[in-house]
Amino acid sequence: VAYLVVFHILFVLFVWTYWKSVFTLPIQPGKKFHMSYADQERYENEERPEVQRQILAEIARKLPVYTRTGNGGIRFCDRCQLIKPDRCHHCSVCAMCVLKMDHHCPWVNNCIGFSNYKFFLLFLAYSLLYCLYIAATVFKYFIKYWTGELTNGRSKFHILFLLFVAIMFFVSLMFLFGYHCWLVSRNRSTLEAFSAPVFQNGPDKNGFNLGFVKNLQQVFGEEKKLWLLPIASSQGDGHFFPMRTLSEARNPLLTNEEQWEEDGIDEEPQGKELVKLVVLIYS
Repeated sequence: VAYLVVFHILFVLFVWTYWKSVFTLPIQPGKKFHMSYADQERYENEERPEVQRQILAEIARKLPVYTRTGNGGIRFCDRCQLIKPDRCHHCSVCAMCVLKMDHHCPWVNNCIGFSNYKFFLLFLAYSLLYCLYIAATVFKYFIKYWTGELTNGRSKFHILFLLFVAIMFFVSLMFLFGYHCWLVSRNRSTLEAFSAPVFQNGPDKNGFNLGFVKNLQQVFGEEKKLWLLPIASSQGDGHFFPMRTLSEARNPLLTNEEQWEEDGIDEEPQGKELVKLVVLIYS
């Protein structure tokens, strides 16, 4: 009875998280990120790339957009005709831009992003526990068949098959779940792990890393009682994410220090020229 109770608790959580991962639709960017008809027409009629970049910069000036393309331009989706919010990417399978896109998962036939990333992590966790529980409870009967205590040949095949399938899925899920736990601890998506997001000061793979606790809260929320349940509790709306270097970029003292360093570099050659003049005079 105890085995059956634990089994069905894990089974319900496994099916619940799988259901939420499959049927929770990915969220697209809001209307304010879409181009107006006038801006779209002005952008498409312009043939000069540098002017197109200026048009995108003017539109994005009123939006909370801080990441850039590799060449420093505003991230723009030609297919969806919108300014991409930070951490947003276009999914070719779903044919739409997805907020905080992680990857498109064929196992759940859905795009994993801001709306269902927590559900996907819980699905991996409960799948892992489910396979481990099955392997642990079946292992005793596997030993009995191996030592010859049980002789029923038909059930022997079922026990062997169940044990090896459970172990096989457990090992594969363990690596996948461990990888996503590492991503959550660094506050990165799968796409960001392969290609670091680019900010105004250049690429920074730790640009959204706020520390282990805050990174967890960003995915699972501040209500710890909801962490293990497939209920939406992620922080924010998926359009803006706190950044580690945002406060530094807005700090005027840092910009002044950079300006002082540049001035010092510019003044150094002039000092060398004065030394040369003094040497020439005394010689």
